[in-house]
Amino acid sequence: MAFKGLDINKNPIFQQKRVDLLLGLDFALLSGKRQITHAAVIAGDSDLLPAFKVAKEEGILVWLFHGPQVSQKDGYSTYASELWQEADERYEIDLAFMKRNKRS
Repeated sequence: MAFKGLDINKNPIFQQKRVDLLLGLDFALLSGKRQITHAAVIAGDSDLLPAFKVAKEEGILVWLFHGPQVSQKDGYSTYASELWQEADERYEIDLAFMKRNKRS
């Protein structure tokens, strides 16, 4: 954890560091040891691309859950196209998705 300063109420703000790296390592290790057969990943940036490639080489099916193709806020893609292409299955997390998967 890295200290990032104080919020307006003088409470400390901490930020987790190297999360993508740690997730990628877990993903690759679990794949290489055949401890998983499928991986469902909620991501958007290309930092996990090497882990996706390792998993696919090990025969793991990779499901990518991602935001919209184009952000309404700034018009940019919410996910890296390389990550999208590497995934076996892709699911956009939108309002319809949330409604279908809502718990009662």
